Amino acid sequence: MALTLGPILADAGIDPAEAIAIRHAYVKEHEDGSRGIHADSTDAEILNYTRGFGANGSFPAAPPRYWVVFIKEGSNQARLWSVIENRGELENDSVLRTFDISATEHMAELRKRLVIGWRSPRTWWMRGTTAASYPVDTIADAEPIPFPGFDRLMLDYAQLQAVIREPRYASWRTALSSVTGVYLITDARDGRQYVGKADGAENILQRWSAYAANGHGGNVELRGMDPSTFRYSLLRVFDPSTPEAEINIAENHYKLALDSRFPHGLNRN
Repeated sequence: MALTLGPILADAGIDPAEAIAIRHAYVKEHEDGSRGIHADSTDAEILNYTRGFGANGSFPAAPPRYWVVFIKEGSNQARLWSVIENRGELENDSVLRTFDISATEHMAELRKRLVIGWRSPRTWWMRGTTAASYPVDTIADAEPIPFPGFDRLMLDYAQLQAVIREPRYASWRTALSSVTGVYLITDARDGRQYVGKADGAENILQRWSAYAANGHGGNVELRGMDPSTFRYSLLRVFDPSTPEAEINIAENHYKLALDSRFPHGLNRN
């Protein structure tokens, strides 16, 4: 069975009955002289363009909360631009209706990647319940995210999980698999810290993959804690050929320097 838009909306927490789908076309200027959008339009310009619609058109009298906005691609396709939230109509001067809208994070990972079939080429908007049955034609690979460098790396738990599993972080995984070293986990709720290490046959990527899987990575000190407020960073990285004794010395130094041992921190030894 072919994938449709409906399950993707549901996964994003959007009820199709509380949504509409809009398909914008690139038109620099409309017949009435109003400005349109084009391939070089910024997100801010597209959002501003979406705020207003002709008062005499077919747009719903009371449009729902969520607008799933696409950009026309060919005659029968549409590529996701963003999901925006409608907070109500601001003005209606009988010529133009203007709405209070803002971008949301719904389906953010699919922006400019998700392409659906658009069965009615002449229709520029439709009810979410109708759009939910439209087929998903393509979900393109995400654009790679450049690795920021070992000394600039700072991840929360959700970001750590994304780095471990998502294709766009492939260069990050390559970098983290190339080093051993000493790392820091900080609980943002109370500032307590845990200093750990990856040495011998285990690199940083392998060690952090264990944290991404269960939150504690096998550390007794972290079991039973909620990892959603953890932050992960690197204190010092080493070449994999570095003797374990040298990494142990560095780990002990940071435990002392950061006072990460119990009762002030999360380290038990």
